[in-house]
Amino acid sequence: MAAIRLVVGLGNPGAEYEDTRHNAGFWFVDRLAGEAGVTLRLETKFYGVLGRLRQGDQECWLLKPSTYMNLSGRAVLAVAHFYKILPTEILVAHDELDLEPGTVKLKYAGGHAGHNGLKDIAAQLGVPDFWRLRLGIGHPGDRGQVKDYVLHRPSKDERSAIDETIDQSLHVWPKLLAGQQEAAMLALHTR
Repeated sequence: MAAIRLVVGLGNPGAEYEDTRHNAGFWFVDRLAGEAGVTLRLETKFYGVLGRLRQGDQECWLLKPSTYMNLSGRAVLAVAHFYKILPTEILVAHDELDLEPGTVKLKYAGGHAGHNGLKDIAAQLGVPDFWRLRLGIGHPGDRGQVKDYVLHRPSKDERSAIDETIDQSLHVWPKLLAGQQEAAMLALHTR
């Protein structure tokens, strides 16, 4: 399998969104950057903040689009095109309504399940064939409440559970960087 060469954290820019459930992907990229000593800098030509992670002989880009969720694909396409990164070498970390806080799943390809960030990335890349790190945030129980739910802060217990899934994801990160997605999946899904 191909090594991951681009990690995209989905979220919305701005202080008002910083601690909202929809920004779980940003939280993952921030933690990965912090642990790897990577500085994320605003790169206007890539429509987001970007940093280069180097571990051993592996290199990977970390991206947080600043385009707002619905236009995330613009930033992903710009970086992928410039650095010649294939969709199969992209990992998108995002909030997942269909999983409870404390649950994380790694998945390859598939649909977007109504997630506008995933939808735009698939549309911009022209294929849905990229990896997804699905960070569970839970569901409000009513489809009509989803927008309000994702744009609000999780409870203290929910945030703690989400942070735990980020810890689990960081634990398998070296496997993803090395192209060992099956091993990473097994480790994540059998906890």
